[in-house]
Amino acid sequence: MNDHTQPDGSDAYDGAPEHDHGALGDAEYAEFMELAAEEGFDLEDVEGAIEAAGHGPLPVLAVVGRPNVGKSTLVNRIIGRREAVVEDKPGVTRDRVTYEAEWAGRRFKVVDTGGWEQDVLGIDASVAAQAEYAIDAADAVVFVVDAKVGATDTDEAVVRLLRKAGKPVVLCANKVDGPSGEADAAYLWSLGLGEPYPVSALHGRGTGDMLDQVLEVLPEAPRETFGGGGIGGPRRIALIGRPNVGKSSLLNKVAGEERVVVNELAGTTRDPVDELIELGGVTWKFVDTAGIRKRVHLQQGADYYASLRTAAAVEKAEVAVILIDASESISVQDQRIVTMAVEAGRAIVLAFNKWDTLDEERRYYLEREIETELGQVAWAPRVNVSARTGRHMEKLVPAIETALAGWETRVPTGRLNAFLGELVAAHPHPIRGGKQPRILFGTQAGTKPPRFVFFASGFIEAGYRRFIERRLREEFGFEGTPIHISVRVREKRGRKK
Repeated sequence: MNDHTQPDGSDAYDGAPEHDHGALGDAEYAEFMELAAEEGFDLEDVEGAIEAAGHGPLPVLAVVGRPNVGKSTLVNRIIGRREAVVEDKPGVTRDRVTYEAEWAGRRFKVVDTGGWEQDVLGIDASVAAQAEYAIDAADAVVFVVDAKVGATDTDEAVVRLLRKAGKPVVLCANKVDGPSGEADAAYLWSLGLGEPYPVSALHGRGTGDMLDQVLEVLPEAPRETFGGGGIGGPRRIALIGRPNVGKSSLLNKVAGEERVVVNELAGTTRDPVDELIELGGVTWKFVDTAGIRKRVHLQQGADYYASLRTAAAVEKAEVAVILIDASESISVQDQRIVTMAVEAGRAIVLAFNKWDTLDEERRYYLEREIETELGQVAWAPRVNVSARTGRHMEKLVPAIETALAGWETRVPTGRLNAFLGELVAAHPHPIRGGKQPRILFGTQAGTKPPRFVFFASGFIEAGYRRFIERRLREEFGFEGTPIHISVRVREKRGRKK
């Protein structure tokens, strides 16, 4: 990501970075560390905070394998908490599939692909469809095999996909609960994927060695670089929303031709369709994604894959255009989709479709719903469109450009600290327990989305953090982008970590 800038705004580098200071140039970094030393902060802690906040997109690790081999249990073990749904029967993984993990100081994303479904094409085809998607979206793969059962025909089918994709693979021989099971794991050398790592995802046995190998094969940064005209090619726009909200119709209207199948039956689109479309002299890559359903039941295998693919489209995109049906009440599902895009750190545009069907009463109630149900993204540009008639389509690209500009905005450290000093003086943190914590100084360590690190004399409450974010937006813009804020508290003087 070519977003490192010197204080004068010029690029700090044109190729590989010469330093690892997030978005800070060398001179700005040196000044900042001097300030941190004067305030009594541990410099290693400060350096780590800047590095963590300036990481940019994280590499993606996919966990694949046939049903009931313990993929979700392994994902929970990797991320260190029970989030992926686990039950002693296959096919229970639902909804959220992407998690953030850390091992040995390195951070990465884990995609849990445990939600297989047996459809009319048979179990092999459904496992292969899911694995093929996951492998394509990932930078590296953990292939989970049940060591007690050994390699099955379905496992062999996944192996063929892995070889074809050419992605780095770590072979996990799961359900090895003791030394006696390691002989079973050794039989998996026959798959031709290298050394099988004997693991008990349930008990944690062997997972450390497997994760060490994952870090060996996982790239430091994703293979795809964002940016217009550079390594990453055209800017990527993901069209997301619940089924039948008009995503395919919108794409066709923007493209000026019938590029995607449109049907009144919800859920026509299964695979994301990438379309290069020229608008205003600029080429954009639009991804039309399958709608995300409220619940995915066991019999709806294709819909599960659709939600999995949609999550990947958001991960690959720079801007998420979230389509909402203006003729219906804003649903919990709409809010969940918004949250997915915010958590992924993407620029966001809200597009309210079917606007031409609204009467005055519905418009009044919709405005109230937007205030109450979508308050978390009040900063997102909004366009009221009709994919059917083409109404206000010309406003979509300017909204996308606005969101991208906010997503890439960086405030120089000097200007940020002048702002913080005035803000803290005028609106100090409330006194708690006889003490008044203060934000001492800070920096913007990264962009895409903007990521700030603030250093404080004590714990800063969530409400005050939200206040700081609101004032940052008022002062510097950041329209259309989430903002990530982390706060580091100064250790007591004289205390060593």
